[in-house]
Amino acid sequence: MSRNNTNERDKIRAAMNRLLAGAPLKSDGALTVVALAVEASVKRHVLTHRHTDLKDEFYAKVRAQGHVPDSEKKLREELKRTQERLAEVLEDNKRLKADTETLARIVNVLEVENEQLRGEQNRTRSSVVPLPTGRRSSD
Repeated sequence: MSRNNTNERDKIRAAMNRLLAGAPLKSDGALTVVALAVEASVKRHVLTHRHTDLKDEFYAKVRAQGHVPDSEKKLREELKRTQERLAEVLEDNKRLKADTETLARIVNVLEVENEQLRGEQNRTRSSVVPLPTGRRSSD
């Protein structure tokens, strides 16, 4: 292992220990790879591509501490809100479908009644005898 690699690994391990102890010097203290990279003064890709074992070790130690990162907490809260909203929307959709079926039945009944009324109206008109409009001749 090269001297540069050893130096990077030492910096990453020291940064890992500071973050896990809750005593960051250079980062915001979040238990993420980004914060670890900032804390160790290395680029993020150094952790994600070159020293993946240290990245995995860091995440294993974070999980072992039982700490849930803020980003995960936010995502879990957003997921919960989204699931609640989905349940509301599904309930609304179910209610609207039932309303639509009820309205369709009402429209069908009204159409039948309308046809019946038109039929009655036509029968009434045809049974009316028109009055003669011609003049009476009394001459």
